Amino acid sequence: MRRREFTVALTLASALGVRAHSQAKQHRIAIVLAGGTIARISETSSDPVSRRFFQAFFSELRRLGDVEGQNLMIARYSGEGRPASHADLAREVISHNPEVIVASTGPVALAVRAATATIPIVFEVVDAVGIGLVTNLAHPGGNMTGVSLFDAELNAKRLQILKEVVP
Repeated sequence: MRRREFTVALTLASALGVRAHSQAKQHRIAIVLAGGTIARISETSSDPVSRRFFQAFFSELRRLGDVEGQNLMIARYSGEGRPASHADLAREVISHNPEVIVASTGPVALAVRAATATIPIVFEVVDAVGIGLVTNLAHPGGNMTGVSLFDAELNAKRLQILKEVVP
């Protein structure tokens, strides 16, 4: 579980383009959840999964030289569990002109992708290819990047590796 959390955190931090030598610039990240409270987007969240994820995420950002409240501004958004409002939420997020948008689920990522083709979007979804978020994982294209947790293409590759290891 820790490796996946670290991988997602590293992907998010890399997408921001954060480098230690760019300390003078104030970076802006928007994190958008499909549901729940804004408080979940924190290293002190009461939800253990969210807490571990954001601890890894913020730790990697600090390692790269970005600290919230110093040279990093994080806007937190929640769809409050109302999928019908995702398009409006995406437009609100875009209106604040973040440098990177972190989308927590497929429906949120799809809504944000429909609202912008220029702001980088980092997603963590179950099946990015299956929901039509990207055409393939190797080259997601456009302004999309992220982690697809379960994907037919990825599962086929895992099976191929397993067969090579254990004929």
